[in-house]
Formats: sequence, C-alpha cells, structure tokens
Amino acid sequence: MNTAGHQEATERRGLELTPFRGLRYDPDRVGSLASVTSPPYDVVVRPDGLHHLQSADPYNIVRLILPQAGTPSAGTEQAADTLRRWLDEGVLTADPEPGLYVYEQRDGDGMIQRGIIGTLRVSEPAEGVVLPHEDVMPPVVADRAALMRATRANLEPLLLTYRGDGAAAEVVERTAERPPLLATTTEDGFLHRLWSVTDPEDLALVQGDLAGRQALIADGHHRWATYRRLRAEHPSPSPWDYGLVLLVDTVRYPLRVRAIHRLLHSLRVPDALSAVDGLFRVRRLDLPLSEAMAALADACCAGNAFLLAGDGAFHLLDRPDPQLLARTIPADRPAAWRSLDATVLHATLLEHVWHIPEDSSAHIAYIHDTAATVEKAERDGSTAVLMHPVREEVVRDLARQGVTMPRKSTSFGPKPASGLVLRALEI
Repeated sequence: MNTAGHQEATERRGLELTPFRGLRYDPDRVGSLASVTSPPYDVVVRPDGLHHLQSADPYNIVRLILPQAGTPSAGTEQAADTLRRWLDEGVLTADPEPGLYVYEQRDGDGMIQRGIIGTLRVSEPAEGVVLPHEDVMPPVVADRAALMRATRANLEPLLLTYRGDGAAAEVVERTAERPPLLATTTEDGFLHRLWSVTDPEDLALVQGDLAGRQALIADGHHRWATYRRLRAEHPSPSPWDYGLVLLVDTVRYPLRVRAIHRLLHSLRVPDALSAVDGLFRVRRLDLPLSEAMAALADACCAGNAFLLAGDGAFHLLDRPDPQLLARTIPADRPAAWRSLDATVLHATLLEHVWHIPEDSSAHIAYIHDTAATVEKAERDGSTAVLMHPVREEVVRDLARQGVTMPRKSTSFGPKPASGLVLRALEI
C-alpha cells in the first residue's frame, strides 16, 4: 500500500473499542468492593502502602498487579495462580454477556469524571491513533509483559483521553442515569460507579463515534507498550490484538494534570545545592509545603524552576544559566520540548550537573504524592525534586508532532481504580 493509502486506512480505522465480558468481584465473597481496590500499580510505590492494601482484604487486587515473591518470575507465577484460584472459587466472576462499561468517579469537591472502559485495538505510534507523550523504561515493560503473559489477563485499564463531545458522550450520559452495577467509596473519598452497556444500538453509536477519533495516553505508557509487545508476539488475529482501556472525553470531563516528583536516593541536598551554585539562582524557603509549592508555581511562570527538599527546608532553583541550557539541551527538538521543566531536569541537571542515571531505580524514584516525596527524602537523607505540572494542551500538541516528553513528565487524573473490572483473554 502506498503511504497516502496507508494514512487513509488509518484515518478510517481510528479508535476501535470492542465489548468484552468483564471480570468483577462477587460482593458477597469480599469484605467490601472498596477494600479490594487499589490505585494503579505504579502509584503504589511505598512498602507501607502495599502492606496496607494487602491487609485491607485477602482478595485485594494488589496481590495480582504487584505480587510479592522472592523473584520477579516467582511473582508472576504467584499472580497467575492467585487469579486462577479466585476464578475457581467464584471470587471473580465474568459478566454474562460482552459489553462496554461506563465508569464514573466523584470526589467530595464536586468533581465528576466519566468515561468508557472497553478493549481497544492495539496500534503503533506511526498510525497516529493512540498518541504517546512519554518515553518508557524497558525493564518496566518487560515486568508488565511477564505478568500479562502469566495471567493471560489485563488486570487494570490504562487511561486515554480524546476530544469528542459526540454520540459516545451522549451514551455515557444516558447510561449514568440508570442504577449502576456497583457503587463504592474508597478511602480517598472518591465514589466509584460502574454500568454496563450491552444494547446493540448504544454500542454501535459509541463505536461509530470513536472510529474517527485519536486518543492521547494520559496514564499507562508502560502498559500500552506492553500491549504492543504482546501483540507482536502472537499471530493476528488473537485476543492480544486488543488491550483494556478507559477512554475519557476531555471536552466533557477535563482531566487534572499534576506533576510527578523525583526522589534522588544517592544525592544529599547540600551536595545538590553545591553543584548548581552559579548555574541556577537558589533561594532558601522556610515555608510550609503549600506555600513553597505556590512559590514554585509563580517561578515557573517566568521559566524553568524546581523545588529541592530533604534537609528540613525548601530550596527554589530558577533562572538557569542560558549558556548551560544551550550546551546541554538537544537543539533538534521543538521549542516547547526544549523549554519543559522535565527536559531541563533530565538533560541538564540529572545528566550534566548531578551525574545521576535516570534509568536506574537504585538512583531515582518517581513519586506522585508531594508530601510523601518530601517525607521520604527527609527520612532517608536524600533529595526530593518537586515539579510543577505541564498544561494538557502542551502535552497533546507535542504528542501530535510525534515528540515524546521525558519519562514521568505528567500525572493525569483522577486515575481509574484497579479492581473494579478486569479482562481475562480467554473469557
């Protein structure tokens, strides 16, 4: 096929979302639906958080998405055995007929997010159907792939956004007026509700509307890369041609965009500050966390800025030396990419100033929670680098240009809770 023909075919296909028989917990077999849910696997970063989830209920989903065993291979086999046992015992049961699922999250401040969960045709970035905006770490993809191979399941949906405000959105709104399949409130105060969509006319409306759309990966780059790897391993057609996703129409429901912070295990704050002397303006802030983060936001309006913590105070780094940036930032990328805080952090500070490899968990951790990042840095004597979030339109514009941001540049949310609906490939 010639290039123009291939592009036309890709545009015609767009997003292909298909119904599936969801696996859901039997509420009579677990303590509560809230007690078996978890944040996505990459948000559960602290051992105490993992232990808390494991203790909440013997059937908590974290035993599948983050199995704890002596070795990674033992962990994946343990997860597969656990899933088979839960299916045999009826703890998890498949819905009687295939469907899409409308999923709603509400918090106490009046925020409402709704989207559609289904299995999406896995596509390559060159097709322009699903747009990644961040790079991935190969070891994480290998870990997720091993888990999916062993369990033969998609255990949690990744989060995609699209701009629609069409027929699919109308089906979502109409469905949410009915009594839900389930409703539960998790510890963080979020109310979660789920409905199934099985009516052929509604399914056709959703699929027809999405057929001309493209989506941005908001959360789940490693899982999408895993879907692509597993699809390549299995001759098509196969169940691996599709992966579990939540699609949110951000015309109706704009996502919140938050930063992901860095914890530099082997770098002390005094050493970090000494290394940037003369390269950035540095100001010590003896302020509460909320006020320090407000100062960071103000500084980011004028250029690149970061907040260091870990020694009992906050240190605001801003006004980087232009010659330093010119020397360390690759010049073959769009201006919007070169000016990202995450670009300056990774290309300038981590690589050239602090000499910290970004691809090693022994040197750097990525943490979503601001207070937890500061707390851990102060407890361990390490350095927390607190970031300011990137605007969604910047992310989407770069993704449409095919330009990926440095890994873990953004945190879109709210993220779907894991454990409300799963997909087994053989069911």
